[in-house]
Amino acid sequence: MGLRRSERNRDDVLAFIAEAEKRLNSIQDIDILLESILAESRAVVNADAGSIYVVEDEKLAIKYAQNDTIQKRIPPGQKMIFSYFSFPLDEKTIAGYVAVNGCIVNEPDVYNISPESPYKFGRQSDLLSGYRSCSNLSLPLKSASGRVLGVLQVLNALDDDGNVVAFDKNDEIYLSRFAASAAFALERTLLTRSMISRMIKMAEFRDPKETGAHVNRVSSYAVEIYDRWAFNHGIGQEEASKYRDLLKIAAMLHDVGKIAVSDVILKKPGRLSDEEFKVIQSHTRVGGLLFSEETSSIDSMSKDVALFHHENWDGSGYPGRVDLETGEPLPDALLPDNTLKPVAGEDIPLAGRIVAVADVFDALSCKRVYKEKWTEDQVLEEIRSMSGKKFDPEVVDAFFEILPQIKAIQERYPD
Repeated sequence: MGLRRSERNRDDVLAFIAEAEKRLNSIQDIDILLESILAESRAVVNADAGSIYVVEDEKLAIKYAQNDTIQKRIPPGQKMIFSYFSFPLDEKTIAGYVAVNGCIVNEPDVYNISPESPYKFGRQSDLLSGYRSCSNLSLPLKSASGRVLGVLQVLNALDDDGNVVAFDKNDEIYLSRFAASAAFALERTLLTRSMISRMIKMAEFRDPKETGAHVNRVSSYAVEIYDRWAFNHGIGQEEASKYRDLLKIAAMLHDVGKIAVSDVILKKPGRLSDEEFKVIQSHTRVGGLLFSEETSSIDSMSKDVALFHHENWDGSGYPGRVDLETGEPLPDALLPDNTLKPVAGEDIPLAGRIVAVADVFDALSCKRVYKEKWTEDQVLEEIRSMSGKKFDPEVVDAFFEILPQIKAIQERYPD
């Protein structure tokens, strides 16, 4: 966690916050940022648990929840599953009250809130989880203009011995300082997400299945699969954090190359001809071309994902080793028999191998103009059967190890 309460002083806490702010400012994706804001906030004030909410369409939506006590009950490498939900933006809940009034609420015991308070604490989550929420410190996340973007809520401050105590005035001061920086970072990533959403919308004009729900599911699956893969491979936290941030954005853009494909082909309800399928295949090359300048790490990974997410582990995928401008084979890509040297195995970048599984899982799980929705058993059997053929076996293993998270994401982003 963070600094021990008995040993912390103002300079140490401010230095700790400054380092946390640096980490936040390096994050590009809003979802990864929200998760990090919550984790860093809890570290600042030694909180056992917490939640973070975002204002959306006159509602308050929970984005992430964390709880160290519950996490300790779960096998290593697994994550706590929580429900995604939203509720009216009013004063009936603590988070709602904070969002409406833009103020701080510090309750020493949420089970003993004054009857005169306009808000109450909902105990249902405690009853379901067997957890006892007690101290609660909630703060608004405000933009530079003063607009409330969301609410940061930390629960159960811990003393040096692990006992639950109330949050004190210093906690309010320190977390207010941190929340101001977090809100600035949040506003920045909201702008990034808005730009990405516009690119996805352009692809959606051509391909009706390229919806916001689809790309949110695929990118969220990809991050969860990577987290488990990274755990299985002993990847350090710093490296994993940077990778998952880039992967979330790159995975959202996996099919952006479809803007170059005619909607007559993309919306065709029947079977595609060989020639039409070749046109569809060109979206990977076009997607790679869009990011070919590689002026940033996001460009590099977005290129990898767009270009390689239809390459197969056994080398049978596409587009292969081709010139991004022309689609013609590269000079060194032809084998002696004049066939194209395949891209296979670990020659396929990890991000492409992960998004391949995420994308196929989502496509099979949903109804399309050219097919009906498969049953869950059919989808999972197909993923298993393609391990070592279409998919990297280790990525498939990671996928099955985090199925509860996969199903939670499906519920979070329904069509």
